[in-house]
Amino acid sequence: VQLVESGGGLVQPGGSLRLSCAASGFTFRNYVMTWYRQAPGKERELVAAISSAGGSTTYISDSVKGRFTISRDNAKNTVLLQMNSLKPEDTAVYFCNARGGLGRINYWGQGTQVTVSS
Repeated sequence: VQLVESGGGLVQPGGSLRLSCAASGFTFRNYVMTWYRQAPGKERELVAAISSAGGSTTYISDSVKGRFTISRDNAKNTVLLQMNSLKPEDTAVYFCNARGGLGRINYWGQGTQVTVSS
């Protein structure tokens, strides 16, 4: 099982990034996919989630609502996080999570660093 995040980097305030999480080793479409982030000295925070199968249901945290969107491509076993209008407070390591088995199974990626700074 692997979850590999990519797309992080350094961006100026107001800029955009698109994070990608490539999954392998499990039946991707059966899993709820979630993006978390963790800033230095802070607890891990849920950013956005998308339901399994067709991904008809999404959740976006209030802290990023209107700026971030989540989507999934089951054909490519990929979940995306489009981040627009980035702010310095969005700086964190962003993690991809797959949850299945009625919540009993959790897979995590290694994380990708996002830094928003001028």
